[in-house]
Amino acid sequence: MKSIIKSVAPMLMMLLAFSLNAETKNQITCTGSTTVLPIAQATAEVFMNNHAEINISVRGGGSGVGIASLQNKTTDICNSSRPLKSKEISTAKAKGINPIPYAIANDAITIVVHNSNLLNNLSIKQIKDIYTGNIINWKELGGANVPIVVISRDVASGTYEVFNDKVLAGAKVIGSAQLLASNNAVISAVSNTPGAIGYVGLGYLNDNAKLLSVNKVTPSELTVKNNSYPLSRKLYMYTNGKAKGIVANYIGFIQSDRGQKIVVEQGFINIK
Repeated sequence: MKSIIKSVAPMLMMLLAFSLNAETKNQITCTGSTTVLPIAQATAEVFMNNHAEINISVRGGGSGVGIASLQNKTTDICNSSRPLKSKEISTAKAKGINPIPYAIANDAITIVVHNSNLLNNLSIKQIKDIYTGNIINWKELGGANVPIVVISRDVASGTYEVFNDKVLAGAKVIGSAQLLASNNAVISAVSNTPGAIGYVGLGYLNDNAKLLSVNKVTPSELTVKNNSYPLSRKLYMYTNGKAKGIVANYIGFIQSDRGQKIVVEQGFINIK
C-alpha cells in the first residue's frame, strides 16, 4: 500500500500543478494608478465578455503601489499614470524584473476649483505659489476674499509625481494641504469645499467642480496631443518583459480601435 501511495502521490502533485497553471494562464491581475483604473475596468469588462474563460482583476492603490507590485511579482500588469523612474527600473531589474511600458491613453492633469470661484485661468507659477503656500487667499489673484484650501494627491500617486515635476519642480507642498488617495476623493473634496483647489486626471472631470485653463490653454484632444497644454501626459501599462499570451492580447485590445473608443468613452484621449 505504501509503495502504491508513493507512486500515486507524484502524479497527483503533477495534476494539481497543471490545474493551478491552467487557472493562472486564464487570470490577469492589474494593479496601480487610480487614473488608469476606469480604463482598465471598462476594457477588462468588454474583454472578458468576449473571452469568457479569462478573468481580469483590477485593483487601484496608486501608481506607486502598482510599481511595487510589479517589482515584487504580485501583479501581471502595473497601471501607471507616469513613466517609471530610473531608480525604480534599476530596483526592478535587481529583482529579475524587466519593466516594459505600453502607452494606452493620452491624459491631462486638470486644475479644478470650487464652482463659486471667479477665476478662469492660472499660470504654472501661480499654481506653484498656491501649493507651496506663497499665495494663501484668492484675492491675491484677483478673486474673492476667500482662503485657499489646497488639496493634493498623496505621494503614492503617479499624478502627484507628474504634478510635482511639471508644477512644483521638486518644491514641497504646503503642510496644511489635504493629501488624498484618489482622483474621486479630490474632485469630491473640491466640489464640496468653497475656496478649494485640486488636480485630477481628465477622465474625472464633472460639473461639480470648475475647470481652469493653465497658461491660458484649456486641455483638449488637440492641446494634449500637441503638448501645448502644459500638464499633458500619457498613461501606461507595464509588464515584466514583453507582454505575452493573454496579457498581450488584453493590452493589444486596449490599443486597438475598439479599445481606444472605450478610452474616449471614459473621458480620456486616444493614442491614435
